[in-house]
Amino acid sequence: MSANTEATGQQPSVTNDAVKDSAFLKACRREPVPHTPVWFMRQAGRSLPEYHKVREGIPMLESCTRPELVAEITLQPVRRHKVDAAVYFSDIVVPLKAIGIDLDIKPGVGPVIANPIRTRADLDQLRDLTPEDVWYVTEAMGLLTAELGGTPLIGFAGAPFTLASYLVEGGPSRNHEHTKALMYGDPQLWADLLDRLAEITSAFLKVQIEAGASAVQLFDSWVGALAPADYKRAVMPASQKVFQAVESYGVPRIHFGVGTGELLGLMGEAGADVVGVDWRVPLDEAARRVGPGKALQGNFDPAILFSTPEAVERKAREVLDAAAGLEGHVFNLGHGVPPNTDPDALTRLVEYVHTQTAR
Repeated sequence: MSANTEATGQQPSVTNDAVKDSAFLKACRREPVPHTPVWFMRQAGRSLPEYHKVREGIPMLESCTRPELVAEITLQPVRRHKVDAAVYFSDIVVPLKAIGIDLDIKPGVGPVIANPIRTRADLDQLRDLTPEDVWYVTEAMGLLTAELGGTPLIGFAGAPFTLASYLVEGGPSRNHEHTKALMYGDPQLWADLLDRLAEITSAFLKVQIEAGASAVQLFDSWVGALAPADYKRAVMPASQKVFQAVESYGVPRIHFGVGTGELLGLMGEAGADVVGVDWRVPLDEAARRVGPGKALQGNFDPAILFSTPEAVERKAREVLDAAAGLEGHVFNLGHGVPPNTDPDALTRLVEYVHTQTAR
């Protein structure tokens, strides 16, 4: 038990028996499930009219620091879609903002960093993250676990590579030129940057678990830009450090990236219990690449949500058929919910998966 846990009196593991026995956590543990559990990345937020109503006039990063608002937004898709898990409403740059990085999330652009990190002196911007820096996370998760009952709450963080990419590029990037220039040109500075980000990310995940998260997901959104050899050498050690830092809590650890078909085996080796798969690789093939001992999450193509209900059901059936032989399967999209998705399409998809997989 950490000093912070002793100080707060909070338990660093799931204590709610209904949560422990939920379909979602059973699937993560590769145990028999009553039905295939479903949740959606970015289910809390931009696709829901009720979200836009409660967030009207409130900037994104500010909304992440209001516990009551965070709790309401997190609960909205659970109420509407009857998903099997809630995912905490936040953003991967929240811990960076919390330690004083000058950044903002610009609508239509994404996170923009005022002073990119490209030299050793720039590393001084990255101090340690303390629980007090993100007090609002602890408070919001307390509100949520009181409301959710037997529904698990998923915490999350950005992986060191993806956070580094934002910090080095100064914002979103298509080709990651500055990131790769630093990674190849100054390997030691790159390693030190990722190691520091691994410390910050680990601290952020620990706060969430100690506040009641019963699973955590590490988003490495941009790591698909790398070849396997570069991932293994320059990125995997930092991701491993994060997974090892939270291993003792005993909560499932999920790892997800986009365009990571060639990296799936290595991402499993990094220490995840569940490997997220985008829509480019069928789940049976993904299982072969990842190897035994891991559950998989995915991998419905979110673009198909814009097609007919019949087409959505056909594709969902394909995903379920490909997952039939898996040790454990959590149904999800292969990326986040697009902002202009019809919420009813998601509700119908949850119901279809539940009905088709009821044991």
